[in-house]
Amino acid sequence: MSAARTELLTRLADLIEAVRRPHPVRVAIDGVDAAGKTTLANEVAEVLRARRRHVIRGSIDGFHRPRALRRQRGELSPYGYYADSFDTSAVRTFLLDPLGPDGDLRYRSAVYDYRADRPVETPPVLAVPDSVLVFDGVFLLRPELRAAWDLRLFVSVGFAEILRRATRRDADLFGDVAQVKRRYHARYLPGQRLYLAAERPAYEADGVVYNDDPARPCMRMRTTSR
Repeated sequence: MSAARTELLTRLADLIEAVRRPHPVRVAIDGVDAAGKTTLANEVAEVLRARRRHVIRGSIDGFHRPRALRRQRGELSPYGYYADSFDTSAVRTFLLDPLGPDGDLRYRSAVYDYRADRPVETPPVLAVPDSVLVFDGVFLLRPELRAAWDLRLFVSVGFAEILRRATRRDADLFGDVAQVKRRYHARYLPGQRLYLAAERPAYEADGVVYNDDPARPCMRMRTTSR
């Protein structure tokens, strides 16, 4: 791991530990598809665990809606991607609210298996009050979720780099590179543009991580009031 990335992870862990709440600290790592959110979340979680913090890892991938609902506006609909893909009510009900003020600390980090297209049947887990939830995914700073985070991070990567990464990552998932490009140009990138224009997540975030070069990331903190 590069010195710049190690420095970023240390800075992020320090930032998270500086947040004081009487309940678990709920951290959102938002960003467009293939920005490196999951990798960053996993790395930050490991740094926190090395500091003996109890970490709960979660992802928006565990809160998909059923395939029929995700595709109800058409398989390649950009608005359908943004509006229909994820069950934000379930994220609040089963994870963010139980870990927040007046919550009972009994949470579920996933409720739906989108690959199998069926619910995940697992009992709630009891968190400890000084846990840290590190949650990654797309569209995390939308209005339905925004206020429930105690720290909001946005991972920024240019769309040309996003497409390059996606063709490597998702070729097996979608069949081949041509299908990846077709889906990204028709659905995923336009859906992200809708989100970026409507919600301005980089402005709403407490910090923006610039991750076009994962070996040389940098972070800018918000300095003005919302």
